[in-house]
Amino acid sequence: MTYNEAIAYIHSICWRGSRPGLERINVLCDLLGNPQDALSFIHVAGTNGKGSVCAMLAEICQHAGHRTGMFTSPYVRQFNERISVDGIPISNSRLAEIIARIRPVAESMEDPPTEFELITAAAFLYFCEEQCQIVILEAGLGGRLDSTNIIKTPVATVITGIGLDHTAQLGSTIAEIAGEKAGIIKPGCPVILGSSEEDVQRVVGEKADLEKAPVYSVNFDKLQIDEVSLEGTRFFLADERQPYHMRLLGKYQPRNAIIAIETARVLGFSEKSIRAGIENARWPARFEILQRDPLVIFDGGHNPLGVDAVVDTVKALFLGKKVHVLTGVMADKEYISMAMQLQEIAASVFCVTPGNPRALAAEEYAVVFAKAGMPARPVENIEDGLEAAMRKARSDGRPLLIVGSLYMYKDVRESLEYLEQKRKMQ
Repeated sequence: MTYNEAIAYIHSICWRGSRPGLERINVLCDLLGNPQDALSFIHVAGTNGKGSVCAMLAEICQHAGHRTGMFTSPYVRQFNERISVDGIPISNSRLAEIIARIRPVAESMEDPPTEFELITAAAFLYFCEEQCQIVILEAGLGGRLDSTNIIKTPVATVITGIGLDHTAQLGSTIAEIAGEKAGIIKPGCPVILGSSEEDVQRVVGEKADLEKAPVYSVNFDKLQIDEVSLEGTRFFLADERQPYHMRLLGKYQPRNAIIAIETARVLGFSEKSIRAGIENARWPARFEILQRDPLVIFDGGHNPLGVDAVVDTVKALFLGKKVHVLTGVMADKEYISMAMQLQEIAASVFCVTPGNPRALAAEEYAVVFAKAGMPARPVENIEDGLEAAMRKARSDGRPLLIVGSLYMYKDVRESLEYLEQKRKMQ
C-alpha cells in the first residue's frame, strides 16, 4: 500500500460519520494486541485550548528526556501531523505500512470502525512500536464516548476550558458538555481542570469523587501578563519572581500555559523542563503570523469562545486599531454570535467558503454581517479573497486577520505562496 492509497482508504470510510461509542475501537484494538495498554498517557479534553496545551505538554516531556508521542486533530496542512513522535510527524511510508496492516483487521469486523477510530488505533500501534515513554493524547469529539477513551490508566487527565460547541452531539448546556468531557476521568487519576465556571467545577467534581480522583483546579487569578507583542508573551505567576516566556502568540495562550504548567507540576516535572517546554512550544494556526508585509495572521477560532479570545488579543496587540478580516465558518457553528464579536475589531470583512461539505456559503455569512451593520464582501474562493484582503491591508497599513475554520488553513498557506510567486514574477 502506498501513502496515497492509505490516505484514500482512510477517507473512504468517512461516510460512516461520527458514531460515538467504544465497542468498535475496543474490538479493533483487541485484534491488534491492545497496543494502548503498553503506553502511558496524558489525556486532554475540552472545547478550546486542547491543541496548544498538548503542544506545550509534549515540549515539556521532550525537554525532560522522554520519548514523546502526540495525537491531535484535526491536521492543518498534512494528515501526518496528527501522529508525531518527538515533534516529528509519522513518515508517509510508515503510515502506509501501518494502515496496510490494520485494513484487513478492520474489514474483518462485523461492525467496522469509523475513520477516527481507525486513525486512533493506528496512532496507538505506532506509539507502541516507537517505544514512546509518554503520549499526549487529545480527545476528539467530547470525551466519554470518544475512541481515545479506551485507555485505562492515564497518568493525568486534563480538561481545558468548556464552551457551547458541537451541541447536537454533546448537549445544549455547559453542564451537559462538561459531563461528556468529564467522561475521560479514570479511577485515582489526577484531574487538572482549566475552567472556573461553577457548572463545570460541579460536574467534574462529582465525576472525580465517584472515581476517587484528585482534582487540581487551575487558579487563573494568579496569572499576571507582563507583555504581549508580535514576538511573544511574557507572564508571571503570583508569588513567583521569574517570568515565563512564550513564543506562541495570543493573549489567551498564557491561560493554556498555566494548565500545562499545573499538569507538569502535578506529575513532578522539573521547573527547568517546564520553562523550556513553555518557551519552545509551537502550534500552527493559533494566532500564527503567516506574513509580515502586509501583516497577515491566522487564527482557527471557530466558536464564540475562540473568537472572543482572538478579539481580546487583537485589542491588546493593536491598541484599538481595527484590522481587516477574512473569515469562513462551518454552517453548524454559532456564526451569528461570531460575526457580532468580529464587528468590534473589523475595519472591513471578506467572507469565503471553506473547503468542506459542512461549510457556510460566503454569501450567507456576508448577509449576517450586513444585518449587524457591517457590510461584508463575499468572495468566490480563498485565493481571490486573500488577494483582495491583502490589497486592502497594504493600501491603508492595517493588519489582516484570517479567522474561522481550520479547514481554511491549508488553502490559505498555499494561496499565500502562489500570490508571492506571482508578485515576484510581475
